[in-house]
Amino acid sequence: MADLWILIDEARRSGSSVTGVNGVSASNERARDLRIAIIGAGPGGICMAIRLKRAGFEDFVLLEKTGGVGGTWYLNRYPGCACDVPSHLYSFSFELKRDWSRPYAPQPEILAYMRHCAEQHGVLPHCRFDNGVRRAAWDEARASWTLELESGDTVESDVVVSAVGMFNGLSWPDIEGLDAFGGTLFHSARWNWDHDLSGERVGVIGSAASAVQFVPEIAKEAGQVHLFQRTANWVLPKLDDPYTEEELERFRTDPNAALALRQELHRHMDEGMTFSDPDVLAEREAAGLAAIDVVEDPEVREELRPRHPFGCKRPLFSNHYYPAFNRPNLELVTDPIERITGNAVITADGRKRRVDTLILATGFSTTKYLSAIDVVGRNGLRIDDAWNDGACAYLGITTAGFPNLFMLYGPNTNNGSILTMIEYQVDHVMAHIQRLANDGVAWIDVRPEAMARYNDEVQRAIEGIRVWQADCNGYYRSAGGRVVTQWPFSMSEFRERTAAPDPDAFEVALR
Repeated sequence: MADLWILIDEARRSGSSVTGVNGVSASNERARDLRIAIIGAGPGGICMAIRLKRAGFEDFVLLEKTGGVGGTWYLNRYPGCACDVPSHLYSFSFELKRDWSRPYAPQPEILAYMRHCAEQHGVLPHCRFDNGVRRAAWDEARASWTLELESGDTVESDVVVSAVGMFNGLSWPDIEGLDAFGGTLFHSARWNWDHDLSGERVGVIGSAASAVQFVPEIAKEAGQVHLFQRTANWVLPKLDDPYTEEELERFRTDPNAALALRQELHRHMDEGMTFSDPDVLAEREAAGLAAIDVVEDPEVREELRPRHPFGCKRPLFSNHYYPAFNRPNLELVTDPIERITGNAVITADGRKRRVDTLILATGFSTTKYLSAIDVVGRNGLRIDDAWNDGACAYLGITTAGFPNLFMLYGPNTNNGSILTMIEYQVDHVMAHIQRLANDGVAWIDVRPEAMARYNDEVQRAIEGIRVWQADCNGYYRSAGGRVVTQWPFSMSEFRERTAAPDPDAFEVALR
């Protein structure tokens, strides 16, 4: 697909026409112009918008509930926030960033990159910020969607692309008395930068991805930090020394240097992210256990030791988490929380810990995807009802009963570098959009039987990954028990499956 982009750009400069995916013309001449609505201006929405513009589509809008582009990188601004995918693999292939400051980029640098992409490629004029989507309804007679916004406005579109992804709605713990807490309380994904933690007694509920990054940072300024851990997680070290000026200069001046590193990172991640190689899993567990040895207190060391196999839950990475437990003002609490009062957290052993601030590091409702919005498809089918056993989609992109609706970072697409996976998904969506624009097609909908066959195959593969079957209370499973987040194969396998839509998998209606 990347080669096609180059051909298209060259054709525009020369004024010629290029044949695109499935023989569809990639020039600006088409049978009809489409109205396209993209929900979300995170990485998926930005990538989709850029591809639309490159293909000559201009009648589209990005509907974003926050005040700017960036998605999760716009909202997650807690101290120490950084990516756990290597920086040189965390940029779009068409807009490589060669001067990442370090191997794992911090949040401000990633957000700046996302803003750069949106500005560089003319996406911002299409954005409508502070315009969250409340409802989307399909009109069969008109073959179009009506989107109701939280502002009360409506948007009519022929195509909807959902880029809400996994990390959308916040997950709030169900703890007695939480709503009665009288101090400062906030979620780590909505960090309160106006509140000064200096000298305070801080309680942190949750010990996964965000806590691993921000707890070492706030422990430097707070008077006392109590970290309430339900489950010990695997936290691996990472090679993350900042790049030297000499290295940065080489990346800037030699395009092949950055590209070679990117390709090597892709190969390494492609081979390791299926969690099926016992030797690789054993090596990572050994690295994780060795990292814990830095903790001086033997009792704390033991409480930090995971009881589930590596890969059962999301792998975490930090060079600062375990050393932070050698600070006298950081306490690890493993007794379950019984209740919260106006100024304290009480655990099951009866101990009362007074706190000034509570920070909820409890993550996101990762299994809802597009069902975070009220979506109504053909014959009044609601997506909540269609997904009553858990989110389900063909290739993670289309779900039966919802024509001309495409998802990015949808069900069972989480693995490897999500920016790479998003590019493959956008390629697939563009092939459908070109067909709608050029082939006299009113709508496209995946056939239920094709979606069922595909998801049966994916679930069988997931069942074969031993570590994902262990009981570790991860976020991968829906309430019905199905793993709805993870992709069980390699990124390369996903690219091959999405490269050319199977016409037999889709039902179409002609205009």
